Amino acid sequence: MFRKRGENLHSIFIFLFLNVAFFFLEYQDGPRFTMLFGFDRASVQAGQWWRLLTYQFAQTGGGWLFFPKPVVLFFTLLILYLMGSAIEEEWGTANFVTLFLVSTLATAGVAAWLNVGLLGSFFVNYTLLFVYATVFPEQTFYLFAFIPIRVRWLAYISAGVLAWGALFSGAGNPNIAVAAGALAGYVYFLLHRTPAVRFTRAKTAARRAEKLTAFVTARTHAESKSDCA
Repeated sequence: MFRKRGENLHSIFIFLFLNVAFFFLEYQDGPRFTMLFGFDRASVQAGQWWRLLTYQFAQTGGGWLFFPKPVVLFFTLLILYLMGSAIEEEWGTANFVTLFLVSTLATAGVAAWLNVGLLGSFFVNYTLLFVYATVFPEQTFYLFAFIPIRVRWLAYISAGVLAWGALFSGAGNPNIAVAAGALAGYVYFLLHRTPAVRFTRAKTAARRAEKLTAFVTARTHAESKSDCA
């Protein structure tokens, strides 16, 4: 499935820990948390480089729709563990962490260019979902424990919502940056996946051709001996 599969060092547990740790910091003092860890171009230019990554470990706003932040954290951890551990197992830790960095830094870069702030687990909500849905398109989840839906349709819905927000959001909205980061991460994934499929098929076909050639050669040689006898 991938061109190169690395060792799985289970970095997913570090990501889970960081989400929980940052949640407690955010829960104690939301405004101060945003001031210290949210992405802001001026602060990064002033030397606060940690903001390029730490904005990803926040549960944005007041939660998803009517869900409070603790519930949002629960679903974030659940999605991160289910999807992240599967991708890391298939791809290896080095590639998984690189995927996170590519998506996160690309989002921050576009946000800096647009001069908009960032705060939220965009990698989990979009990039990881899109990659997982491509690798395991037939996987079925149950929304609210009883509504079955395949993960690829969840990805389609999320992509549609993200595209709508990027196209029709007003000034200061981070959707364009988030979409750019998700696209960068997905392109990185495709660059490591598509050649692997072609290479595997070509290698399999070559092996079959070699076996067939060897079989025909052996058969012809045996028939020649039989005729000579």
